[in-house]
Amino acid sequence: MRRRGAAGMVAIVAPGCGYVQPSQGVGSALSSVRGMRREEPQPVQETEIRHVDSPLMRQAGKDLLSLALMDARNHSLRWFAAFEGAPGGAGRALWELGHVGWYQEHWIARNVQRQRGEHGDATHPKLASILPQADSWFDPAVVPPAQRGSVPLRDPQTIRQYLVDSLETTLELLDGAADHDDALYFYRLALLHEDAAVERFAELAQSTGFDTGLLAPLPTRALRAPLLFNATRWRLGSEPGGLVPGDEKWAHEVALPEFEIDAQPVSWAQYGEFVEDGGYDDRRHWSEPGWDWVQMRGRRTPRHVAQMRQGVLQRRFGQLVRVPLTHPALHLSWFEADAWCRWAGRRLPSEAEWEAAVVQGASRGLRWGEVREWMAGSLRPYPDAPAQPSPGQARHDPGTLRAQRGASFATRGRLRHPKARDGSAPSADAGFFGFRSCAI
Repeated sequence: MRRRGAAGMVAIVAPGCGYVQPSQGVGSALSSVRGMRREEPQPVQETEIRHVDSPLMRQAGKDLLSLALMDARNHSLRWFAAFEGAPGGAGRALWELGHVGWYQEHWIARNVQRQRGEHGDATHPKLASILPQADSWFDPAVVPPAQRGSVPLRDPQTIRQYLVDSLETTLELLDGAADHDDALYFYRLALLHEDAAVERFAELAQSTGFDTGLLAPLPTRALRAPLLFNATRWRLGSEPGGLVPGDEKWAHEVALPEFEIDAQPVSWAQYGEFVEDGGYDDRRHWSEPGWDWVQMRGRRTPRHVAQMRQGVLQRRFGQLVRVPLTHPALHLSWFEADAWCRWAGRRLPSEAEWEAAVVQGASRGLRWGEVREWMAGSLRPYPDAPAQPSPGQARHDPGTLRAQRGASFATRGRLRHPKARDGSAPSADAGFFGFRSCAI
């Protein structure tokens, strides 16, 4: 049984169960999830409920996955509701909304090999969608990025109903699934895939100049001195167990010499010194492709910045605001991060240095999770990585993307994993990207 809530939200309820309001916490939502079961589930402890928006969901069992999938869907619908009526972004937001429903249905309800998990054949024909136009509208292999805001869809109500119906089917299939990693692989994968859409919604809101009101402002914190870490041998990457994204396969030991790393990302105060010193006009600080990028873009400040003299004025979600100088500098390309490091006599960290510092440095005041952070190297497979990506996951062309680590203020908690890897083109600056530095 389905009901519609405030601002176009939808939720699944079973007869006799209360509606899961989007604003409710996970504890109050639990009764509805249990009510959908055909069989009495195992009790879920309150301590486990607190893990629903944490990276521990990579290993979650069926009950917590049900709750998390509902939470993710309500977030997606809330973001789209905020975009309705917004100039310029509603079409792309509607594509993103439909795509998360398509992805989940494609790999779960339409996938007859879903119980095989990573061992299934990704090319095996899929069943028909409950929405006849779903593949032509929402398959990224069919719709290139430039067309995703202009595909002739579509009525938003039709897409909302598609997300309601496809989630209901997902939860019913999850109820009957075995409780092991292979059987739960696609459910966990679809959950994290939908969570990633929240950051794309936030980036869309920033690029179109629209304030959804769904993101809390960054807190203002005092800056800390860089931290020194002793030489060590570090297990880089993830061990088997639960859902392991392809870029994290597999854990392997690397030798790390002693290194010094910033306790937080480079701040606006620090980046502003580079700008004040004529950093955008001095060829010596830039790599050859970086200097070409600066000249082509005509850049003298980072993206969305209107002023960097006597403070920073940056356009945030359509509003020109004065940014606290202790906040991390953001909307920076890899070229800008690299140029600042050359100017400052420092360098970008390696992935191993960043990961070791984040895991070991929390008790010493190291901070992360405000911006996605550029690394020194490219996003490349680890040693002994599988030759082919697992079903539902993409493999990047080695060397084309610069590695990124961490999370931004717009990243869902389930994606905030210290082992998580990402990557973007070195020229990319539309995302909430920043960096920290290491001593040379």
